[in-house]
Amino acid sequence: MKFIIRLHAEITIKSDSVRKRFGKVLVNNLKSILSRQQLPVTVSWHWDRIDLTSTENTSELAAKISDELQRIPGIAWFSRSHELPLTEQEGAADFAPILEQVLACWQQRLAGRSFAVRAKRKGQHSFSSQDLERYIGSGLLAHVPDARVNLRRPDTEVRIEVDRQIIRVFEDKQPGLGGFPLPTQETVLSLLSGGFDSSVASFQLLRRGARTHFCFFNLGGAQHETGVQQTAYYLWRQYASSHPLKFISIDFAPVVEEILERVDNGLMGVVLKRQMLRAAEIVADRLNTAAIVTGEALGQVSSQTLSNLSVIDEATRKLVLRPLIVMDKQDIINIAQQIGTADIARSMPEYCGVISVKPTVKADRGAIAAAEAELDPALIEQQVSAANVLDVRDIGEAAAARVESVATISEVGKNMTVLDIRANDVQELSPLCAEQLGAPVTHIPFFRLASKFAELDPDTTYLLYCDKGVMSQIQALYLQEQGFSNVAVFSPQTKQHQKDL
Repeated sequence: MKFIIRLHAEITIKSDSVRKRFGKVLVNNLKSILSRQQLPVTVSWHWDRIDLTSTENTSELAAKISDELQRIPGIAWFSRSHELPLTEQEGAADFAPILEQVLACWQQRLAGRSFAVRAKRKGQHSFSSQDLERYIGSGLLAHVPDARVNLRRPDTEVRIEVDRQIIRVFEDKQPGLGGFPLPTQETVLSLLSGGFDSSVASFQLLRRGARTHFCFFNLGGAQHETGVQQTAYYLWRQYASSHPLKFISIDFAPVVEEILERVDNGLMGVVLKRQMLRAAEIVADRLNTAAIVTGEALGQVSSQTLSNLSVIDEATRKLVLRPLIVMDKQDIINIAQQIGTADIARSMPEYCGVISVKPTVKADRGAIAAAEAELDPALIEQQVSAANVLDVRDIGEAAAARVESVATISEVGKNMTVLDIRANDVQELSPLCAEQLGAPVTHIPFFRLASKFAELDPDTTYLLYCDKGVMSQIQALYLQEQGFSNVAVFSPQTKQHQKDL
């Protein structure tokens, strides 16, 4: 089995040395991610493509590889490729084996659809690309009677590549993330609240090839932090697992309390954002990051007017990046939906927007300076020094260490229900079998547990299950902190059992 991977277009137009460097970084990232997932593949770099090959040839493995490739920055598109040698008969190219392979890949898929055959050649041949396209197109029409040709706007493109004496017949062209491989850009620090904006802003920098650490200002206690940790872990696992990232949690409740006591109501929002940037600057310097990233969008709230953003930025000497600055809220929500953070964001309360009743939209610099003169200048440094720093990879282990009172169960007992908390698409791909488990199975995706768990039978013990066991541990902690004791983590007893599931 082979996949052909194409680099993002912006990489291919760079100088030869930069293109080669970016390509090698992407190859290393692919090797790291796929080996961690224990996928039996070999990755090799070629100037115009990356080849991913495996001696195994199963639909399950192909699906797992496709899932991973869709989420790795730097890939423009990829496609499964079927290779065969170019053969000749009586001095002319023999197209019959090519048609046979095309039919094997496309015959069933083209039923009732329009198509166009697109052929590209590299090298010297006795035929033209159009010759090959006509032959394959005629063969498809003969074998798929209800298919039709449409060269301008086909439902499907059948792509063939002739690379000297090698023929490649491609399956569906699957889009990648684009962007640049991690970490081809400088490191940044993203202010992550767990909401729509900050998660999408963080994703945009990861996609652009910047290693993105997360800085969280905790205003809502342990439950708030647990929720934001879920977002950080999800972003790392989905889009940045080739490299370690840090999660820095700063208790900002004392800072907010001081602002509430000493700052005029209308200035509170701007002062709070300035204090956050001051704290973030200290963290950024310690992590040697080049910039601070926020999810602010122009005019979305009172603190995000041009005037207020200008005043806020003066609190730090660091470059502040705002990748969402001109985006509408619905556009941001749509991206969050696409990348998988929307449902988590919907469950997160908004803590930063509640402290100003009549916020100013054009803060006066003199008034801000006077207000901040009343604040303790040592408090920010004090809170940053006490910050909790985690490797994002270890968030699951850290959560597990905090759920000492929550049991891990390998066999389902009486009055127990297995609660499958995987995302919908994952659960549909490999659903749990109640008959094999000998117990009822209920599916509630992890991002809905906070609102749905209270509706479940309190006399039943619910065993939380996910593929890796990390999200179930995080959710168990979250539910425990909400006061639920009828919850445990489900860990199948053997690897074979997990495989069967």
